[in-house]
Amino acid sequence: MEEGKRQKTLKSSFTTGAIALVFLIIGFETALFIHKAAVTRLVADRDHPDTVYVVERIRPKTELQAGPEPVDEEKDTVYYRKPADRSPDAVRIREKAAPRRVESFRFNPNTVSLEDLMRLGFSEKQAQSILNYRAKGGRFRRPADFAKSYVVADSVFDRLEPYIDIPRIDLNKADSAAFETLPGIGPYFASKMVSYRTSLGGYSHPEQLLEIYHFDREKYDALKDLISCSPPAPYPIWTLSERDLARHPYISKDEAHSIVLYRTHQPQVAWTLEGMHKAGILSEEHYAKLARCVLAVPEETEGK
Repeated sequence: MEEGKRQKTLKSSFTTGAIALVFLIIGFETALFIHKAAVTRLVADRDHPDTVYVVERIRPKTELQAGPEPVDEEKDTVYYRKPADRSPDAVRIREKAAPRRVESFRFNPNTVSLEDLMRLGFSEKQAQSILNYRAKGGRFRRPADFAKSYVVADSVFDRLEPYIDIPRIDLNKADSAAFETLPGIGPYFASKMVSYRTSLGGYSHPEQLLEIYHFDREKYDALKDLISCSPPAPYPIWTLSERDLARHPYISKDEAHSIVLYRTHQPQVAWTLEGMHKAGILSEEHYAKLARCVLAVPEETEGK
């Protein structure tokens, strides 16, 4: 008999528990539905906000009544609309839950802001991760480097790759700090790149880096797609003194002396690189190197 009572009690408890669970599930689903509906409404208000109509009189009504002209309330009243005020929590929920409008535009991943990264389609957390990488000294040298970031999905990179704009480092404008960001270039080579630029009077073409001591082809190939070379100021070969000419890497002391003599004894129309080469003033090697440089012409220096 006691066994029967125990089974009856267990059955009753099970039934009560099952009913409570059903109501709990219903309540939970109802709460989710209400929350989703509320969020959906807040999101909808972002693009289709509730508005209130505001009436503003150009002149107070007392002035209208006291004025010499007849009262025309329609003429002296302005009606305009403004979005209804929302609580800060509502605005926060609305902006967080609203679908993000993804844009595509040119950007440099080394300088782009958090806000613009979010416009490009990244979440705030993903955008902050990219900024943290840069803050720790990370740098995107090539678009492929940006693709390696764990927050950049393949589909996102495929969309953004045509818009990635990483400026090349200009050999004639960058300082040693900029050169150090190049692969394989530390303080030593960065300093040599700057000093050799000074000796040349400016790089005329990127391959002149190979003339720096121990700057081999392997090092050059690793960075040649990351650099550019804007035109330098023309080298004033026809006006410099013998001493200054001899400082150029492509002009020896004897050649500098001969250039000055050539300028002294030859008419200006004969002042050409080819003319000096035919006169035996320049070696084959130096002639070939100077021929690739940006040189001033006599007409440009004569009027200075």
